[in-house]
Amino acid sequence: MRVPARVVAEEVRLTRKTLLALPGPASPTAPPVKLPDQPAYQQIMAVFAAADAPLRARAVCEAMDLEIAPSNVNNVRLKLKRPAERGILIEPEQGLFTKPQS
Repeated sequence: MRVPARVVAEEVRLTRKTLLALPGPASPTAPPVKLPDQPAYQQIMAVFAAADAPLRARAVCEAMDLEIAPSNVNNVRLKLKRPAERGILIEPEQGLFTKPQS
């Protein structure tokens, strides 16, 4: 049995209208970036919250009242790399860290 062309056209029109009324696919949202719960990371983020310019690991050590020793500076530098990898901080040039522009 053949279906008349006007019936097919009406079904296509209704289908199109229905599809256009449906909401689009939900945009995927990335899970929030989370830092480790260690106090050192909280202190580092507090330093950057108060900073108005990019900082190097040595300046972060000074702000955290750590002794300026190579081991402390290197440890802080390594701790700064993790938030930079996760997009919480950015490293515009090697060894210089700052908050991303909002």
